[in-house]
Parts: sequence; C-alpha cells; structure tokens
Amino acid sequence: MKRKSFFAVLVIAIAMSSCFTQEHVVGNGASGGNSTSQKQWFILWGLVPLNQVDSKAMAGGAKDYTIKTEESFIDGVIGMFTGIVTVAPRTVTVTK
Repeated sequence: MKRKSFFAVLVIAIAMSSCFTQEHVVGNGASGGNSTSQKQWFILWGLVPLNQVDSKAMAGGAKDYTIKTEESFIDGVIGMFTGIVTVAPRTVTVTK
C-alpha cells in the first residue's frame, strides 16, 4: 500500500508541476532571430539568486529587443535533481 501511495504522490507532483514564461518587449521588440541565452540559478526555492544575468548587456546595445524568462521542461528536470538542495534554474533569452 505504501508503494501505491508513493507512486500516486509522484504522479500528482509531476502532473501539478508546470513551466512558465515571462516576456518583456523593449522598444519595438525583436525584429530578427539573433538570440543569446544564459542560465540563472537560485537557492532557497527561488528566493536568493546565485548569479546575475544582465539582459541589457546581453542585448549588446540594441534599442529594440525581447527578453524571455522561462522555466522550461529541461529546467524542470534539472530542478528535480537539484531541488533537494533547494537550487532552481531558469533560462533568460534575449532576442534582437
């Protein structure tokens, strides 16, 4: 019975997890397909950043660009292993 309960909780946890995307448009937004991505890492369930990702520097002086911050499926898989020690990844992509 304990094994069934464990798998039921596991299935619910996987089903309830989700990905998210936040998109910010600067100026007129991206007009081309030139993009740069960096991982942003947090500890304590996203409360304390481990590194700084400077989206303005990633844009390289462009006046029109789009910033997309997301927790993708891959970030979720990484988080399943690093979440035990409260480390969570996120991907920041700047498209010019």
